[in-house]
Amino acid sequence: MDSDFYTAYLLHRRPYSDSQVMLDMLVEGVGQLRMLARISGRQATKHKAQLQPFQALLVNYSGKYDLKYINKFELHGNSHFLKGDELYCGFYLNELTNRIVPVNEPIEQVFELYKTHLSNLNSGANLQEVLRSYEFQLLELLGYGVDFSFDASGEPIDEKQTYSYFPELGFLVQEDTRSGFSGKQLNAIANHDFSQNDVLYMAKQLSRYLLKPLLGSKPLKSRELFMASQQT
Repeated sequence: MDSDFYTAYLLHRRPYSDSQVMLDMLVEGVGQLRMLARISGRQATKHKAQLQPFQALLVNYSGKYDLKYINKFELHGNSHFLKGDELYCGFYLNELTNRIVPVNEPIEQVFELYKTHLSNLNSGANLQEVLRSYEFQLLELLGYGVDFSFDASGEPIDEKQTYSYFPELGFLVQEDTRSGFSGKQLNAIANHDFSQNDVLYMAKQLSRYLLKPLLGSKPLKSRELFMASQQT
């Protein structure tokens, strides 16, 4: 079955044979697809240069089964020129999306979510706020979101209370106010308002906890690269 041209972003690329590369692509209106592209002949250098992350592509692909075949592709619009910390954050967006978004499942909204946050990395916004926003919204799209409106007892989150989080249950009120999430912090996270340092910190701890089962034991290479860059 042949497709029309779809807008797509490259998430991951690896060699497959002397003349082919395996690509994980995030495709508009479709989701994540795995594709083979032939890179050979006079256009090989040009095609390799075009198959870069953060560059929107128009792709035409075919295939009835899980593995698709790219028939044609071309550049579409401007590339996002990320540098420094922006670049590492872009790598993180790509790796996280590639690792936890199922291949060949119709999760259409992921493309727009990714596109928006990729643009935000290049807009001068706080990078950590962009990443937290993406993580929580992506978890929600994949069915792993957290209910920030009500606690495990069905009561609305109270800004004056302190809560602990328990998987499968949600947030439970706790007496000890020296640790845990304040209701005010949870309301801010629910509204994707990470402007306060304490909210941003607690949001990062929670998102890592929620993502861990999906990522498994394999560490994120983008996180390791970023940490190494901070030590040089």
